[in-house]
Amino acid sequence: MENSVNAIILAAGKGTRMKSKIHKVMHEICHRPLIDWVLDGVADFNSSQIFTVVGFDREQIEHHLQNRSKIVFEEKQLGTADAVKSVRGLLEGKDGVTLVLNGDSPLLTKDTINQLIDFHVKAKSPLTLLTADLDNPQGYGRIIHDKNHKFLRIVEQKDGNAEELSIHEVNSGVYCFDNRLLFDYIDQIQNRNSQKEYYLTDLVEIFRNNGLQPMTYKTSDSDEILGVNDLIALNTARKIIQTRINTHLLKSGVQLIDPDHTYIDASVQIGHDTIIEANVQLMGNTKIGDNCHIGMGSEIRNSIIHDNVTVTSSLIEESEMLSGSDIGPNSHLRPDALIGEGVHIGNFCEIKNANIGRNTKVGHLSYVGDADLGEEINVGCGVVFVNYDGVNKHRSKVGSYSFLGSGSNIVAPIDIADHSFIAAGSTITNDVPYHALAFGRAKQVNKENYWDRLPIAKSSSWSK
Repeated sequence: MENSVNAIILAAGKGTRMKSKIHKVMHEICHRPLIDWVLDGVADFNSSQIFTVVGFDREQIEHHLQNRSKIVFEEKQLGTADAVKSVRGLLEGKDGVTLVLNGDSPLLTKDTINQLIDFHVKAKSPLTLLTADLDNPQGYGRIIHDKNHKFLRIVEQKDGNAEELSIHEVNSGVYCFDNRLLFDYIDQIQNRNSQKEYYLTDLVEIFRNNGLQPMTYKTSDSDEILGVNDLIALNTARKIIQTRINTHLLKSGVQLIDPDHTYIDASVQIGHDTIIEANVQLMGNTKIGDNCHIGMGSEIRNSIIHDNVTVTSSLIEESEMLSGSDIGPNSHLRPDALIGEGVHIGNFCEIKNANIGRNTKVGHLSYVGDADLGEEINVGCGVVFVNYDGVNKHRSKVGSYSFLGSGSNIVAPIDIADHSFIAAGSTITNDVPYHALAFGRAKQVNKENYWDRLPIAKSSSWSK
């Protein structure tokens, strides 16, 4: 992209139709604010070439954008032309191209923006409008050409006659200007309308009256011009973006069993021949390798899944599973869990801030927190790593080739050496040496002929 191309993103409006305390452009699609999707379209620009005009709740947007754009404040929202005027002190008198687009247009792609700019520059146009054909153009300004296809004007819905309103080509609200001409003529815009606002589209007539011919460039994908003004439009845009993401994955060799009910962020990377079942959510900076199987209802956030891993209906957060491991159903990897090669995590297990070594098995109903487990360990049903004393967390270490019997409590801090055996039902509070058997149970006592003294024995259903 040439250094002489600038972008003005309009994000000052209040967005009252969203019925939300969140600023309109901060509403999310696939866990990214709308304005981030707009910024994707100008990804080739330097941050010094991007100007975001803010007004209501400016702090939300400023904090989010940080150094990705110059922030320009519009004190009163008096229309699109007034918003562009806010940037005058930074751009007026400079050669080049200025792109104006809306912060609530997440579907506009970088390819279309680049094509619009290329067309505008080659045509030496003072102003080029991005347009599209809509099956239902209701509410949009219509693009009027003469019989030679020369662009004449925009007719708004409320002002058009029957013939004009039958036109399907509409104004998108995205404009490319010759920067010098933009600021030379912008002061001629008047607010003689019911809203008492200054509309950027009035420059079409102003340019024509001054011997300058505006032009149009039509995108073939009408979805791109959708603006998000309410939650209904937000949901429509979300479906379109998710379809784009899923279609790209299908084309790249990822099997999506039910793409209409699979939710994957654009930042997620997935390898070849991986199968993603229905109702799976993959979010953030998640990476999934080749030949994996992600089962129905699984949710994976900001995690790394290596090749040949199976995830069955489980939740994984900020963790890593190495090749050949598996988890689930209904288990949970909390942050900083590292699951080694060939490890089996069964059903209803929770792993947190723990390293599980190669080929270790944590079968079911167990909690492993703040622990380092070696290789080839068997963790029986219901084993709990007791890591919290009410004030501080403590860490446990279990050596390779050990056996932790069902129902054991491993009370940290503790070091269980290699080849150790923990008897079922034990509470282990002291270190266990190499090759030792450890058990810590209360002594069993049997009371003979005690049944009749129990309250349950007096119940009619148990007396027999």
